[in-house]
Amino acid sequence: MRPEKGVLAMKVLFAIFEAEPFAKSGGLGDVGGALPGYLQKAGCQARVIMPKYAGIPRVYLDKAHFVGRCKVEVGWRRQYCGLEELEHEGVHYYFIDNEYYFKRDGFYGYYDDAERVAFFARAVLECIRFMNFKPDVIHANDWHTALLPVLLKEICGSNPFYYEIKSVFTIHNLKYQGVYDLSVLDNLLGLAGHTAPYEKMGFDHGVNFLKGALLYSDAVTTVSPTYAQEIQHAYYGEGLDAVLRERSGSLRGILNGLDYNLYNPETDRALFANYSSADWANKRVNKRRLQEMLELPARADVPLITMVTRLTEQKGLDLFFHIAEELLAEDLQIVVVGAGEWDYEQRLRWLAAQYPAKFAACVTFDNDLAMKVYAAGDMLLMPSRFEPCGVTQMIAMRYGNVPVVRETGGLKDTVRPFDEYSKTGTGFSFANYNAHELLFTVKKALNLFRQDAPAWEKLRLSAAEQRFSWLEAARNYARLYEKIGARA
Repeated sequence: MRPEKGVLAMKVLFAIFEAEPFAKSGGLGDVGGALPGYLQKAGCQARVIMPKYAGIPRVYLDKAHFVGRCKVEVGWRRQYCGLEELEHEGVHYYFIDNEYYFKRDGFYGYYDDAERVAFFARAVLECIRFMNFKPDVIHANDWHTALLPVLLKEICGSNPFYYEIKSVFTIHNLKYQGVYDLSVLDNLLGLAGHTAPYEKMGFDHGVNFLKGALLYSDAVTTVSPTYAQEIQHAYYGEGLDAVLRERSGSLRGILNGLDYNLYNPETDRALFANYSSADWANKRVNKRRLQEMLELPARADVPLITMVTRLTEQKGLDLFFHIAEELLAEDLQIVVVGAGEWDYEQRLRWLAAQYPAKFAACVTFDNDLAMKVYAAGDMLLMPSRFEPCGVTQMIAMRYGNVPVVRETGGLKDTVRPFDEYSKTGTGFSFANYNAHELLFTVKKALNLFRQDAPAWEKLRLSAAEQRFSWLEAARNYARLYEKIGARA
């Protein structure tokens, strides 16, 4: 494919721990599955490299072919590394094979995660030598790949083969950083005698992998413009705000997109009935069928408030629980789908037991159920304390489910608050992390739903017609790659 005018055909190796449809636990998997393809449409030669997990569907693994093998140094260890390659929907995917590290249930949360990500980083750099694709840029994503920019310069910096390779690092969620004991610099990374890593990665008497990526990368990005600004302040900076201010000249926010072919109410097989923004009739069918399935009164007139969320403090659950009973005093229904912290799960179960005709708690993560909820809902509640980008509000809008969000990160960048005078906007929002502001904003949405049907329909249609383009994001990344490549 020819590059777009003004953009060099940069070779980009996209390093990530999740990529749909091979492995996905959340929004990171959506990025890994979508962005590389759009980078190619933007004129880059983009390939993806990720671990070969045990859970990757056999239908894909059976099509992969063996590329080569090598030994990888992980501190004092020499570990086997195999490399396999698969072309999927026009994108080449490489899988790093080591059963000891990756043949496990799930992707993270193991006692040796530091060793696993250290192995992955060293393996990627070794495999570049024989994969027949020497990148101009290695694009690393989140803390699991944060060691790539570090080792590219500290371990490979003296090797002419790597001289011209640049690095970009994307922060998908600053809260997760990879903080470990200082001993990992020698024990896992083989950096004994290297003075710079002790200075650049030192953090709270240990080492911080993500901090290393911030200081070693040629450019740093986040997944929304607002989040890029927020994390330079202490409230959002997770202890790294000073480092981010230091790198502010090389830091920018590029808003994630949404795959509108995948998330499409006209074709989504998970729905009770398909529909489009040109005809909402079957959206009402989805609402009735979900109410019946969850044993709620099947009423078309009652506003159905939904939440599809991880049950964590980040997602604003404390605000929600503070006002939940006051909200449930209204004539409405609430459906929550999600799993996470035990305390939040128990609170949801208690509300469902206390208000069986108004509240349904689905304490699980079931993607098909989530899509049914998006399609059935009138409003989506997302009062996040922080939100780097967020895909939930984008999906909700696509399905005609009006978002009620806090003005933070990607939520601020994607939801235009309703203006009661011009009757324009794509949702409702509030500024401060305050339960009463949340309550006031929800009641404002409820009043519009009940008292001004034409304005509500206009708002819902405006939300459904929003488009957050992966191609535009890819073009921004392509320009960034070109910029850092020109510095060489």
